[in-house]
Amino acid sequence: QGGMTVTNTVNIREIILEILMEITEEDAYSHVVIRGVLEKYQYLDKRDRAFISRVSEGTLEYLIQMDYIIECFSKVPVYNMKPLIRNLLRMSVYQLKFMDSVPDSAVCNEAVKIAQKRGFYNLKGFVNGVLRSAARGLAGVVYPSPGQDPENYLSVMYSIPLWIVKKWLEQFGFETTETICRSSHQQRGTTVRCRLEKASLEEIEASLRAQNITVKRHPYLDYALEISGYNYMKAVTAFKEGWIQVQDVSSMLVGEVAAPNWGDECIDVCAAPGGKSLHLADKLRGSGYVEARDISEYKVKQMQEAIERSGAINIRAVEMDATEWDRRSHHKADIVLADVPCSGLGVIGKKQDIKYKMTEAKQGEIIRLQRKILSKAQDYVKPGGVLIYSTCTIGAEENQMNVKWLLENYPYRLESIDSYICDELKSKTTRGGYIQLLPGIHETDGFFIARLRRLENLAPGRQGGWIQ
Repeated sequence: QGGMTVTNTVNIREIILEILMEITEEDAYSHVVIRGVLEKYQYLDKRDRAFISRVSEGTLEYLIQMDYIIECFSKVPVYNMKPLIRNLLRMSVYQLKFMDSVPDSAVCNEAVKIAQKRGFYNLKGFVNGVLRSAARGLAGVVYPSPGQDPENYLSVMYSIPLWIVKKWLEQFGFETTETICRSSHQQRGTTVRCRLEKASLEEIEASLRAQNITVKRHPYLDYALEISGYNYMKAVTAFKEGWIQVQDVSSMLVGEVAAPNWGDECIDVCAAPGGKSLHLADKLRGSGYVEARDISEYKVKQMQEAIERSGAINIRAVEMDATEWDRRSHHKADIVLADVPCSGLGVIGKKQDIKYKMTEAKQGEIIRLQRKILSKAQDYVKPGGVLIYSTCTIGAEENQMNVKWLLENYPYRLESIDSYICDELKSKTTRGGYIQLLPGIHETDGFFIARLRRLENLAPGRQGGWIQ
């Protein structure tokens, strides 16, 4: 049968088509759409639900490659097709290429039936022709060559838009870029931060293993674990007890680099979902104060719930717009975290649709937003205090260039982060004050962190810069 069951006249493949239409044509977020659909069809058996998520997630993950293959067998370019036909062909080619359990004939027949049912009677011959040719000719498809056409090779093989590939190649060269692209298709477990003031590492590991969860220690931090094989985080005892917090190691490193001292006042200007703020609160061991701000009322409520579950008393979530100056925070904080909205290209492995939604124009807008937030956030740091700038993206425009801009316009200097990180992560740039983590190269998400100290005795310099 191979995923062919049809329950209560629900056609599994039509559900997948609906998912793809909503994500590619209506710009909806894939994880939201897929989660909603799986909740709606809870009554389907496990195998059907697995088929739905595998084909919809897989088609999205390899969208550019699917389009390339379709165009090898179709006279009509993908962008000229009717959206429904385009998505029907994409999900069908995905099954032909990646799912051995499904017979080719079933894929073709089902697609033709759906086209007809959806009123594209006159296109069923076209759908049938393209898919039968693809089924026969898949093995013979000629892909761009890494030697002669590295840009298109990386874009097609790993389904990363060309403009992103070009930027990465320019900055990192071919080998590193291929490693980053490849890693976006690798499955990783969930990373959690163990709150060792609540329970020992051994206790936490024992509790997780008692629930048959696979546990692996992380090489960079002794309180980080990678876990897999659980169904639902809210059912994990260690999570319910507040012993663990879901957080990527890259984001835990922000807390390490911030290194708060007893009693410090901290402001996190773009805090949701709140992992870094809670980490600071834990590092302060109940002293000081952390204000976790976010612009969205919904996210602030979520953060407040996480804070309550954690039992931390020195932190609260506050609704506030980071682009607007907050007078009462002027020179008030020992530490300010500015983990700004970004293009998100460091977390493509976790959110595949980021790469299709982001464009160069949007990235330009994001950089303007980042600078607007930084211009306000930098003002909240006391003279002698610390500003931590971070993003979950890769590429100099949003990272190094923003730090350079900040240094040229405000009284800060970069400060080495070597004493806060493990030897494995130390480099020339960490000595200089920042780190660019790369997926596939480092065992984390793609992430950027810089540590800046506000100067104490200021004299405005020439050209709007600052001299000490």
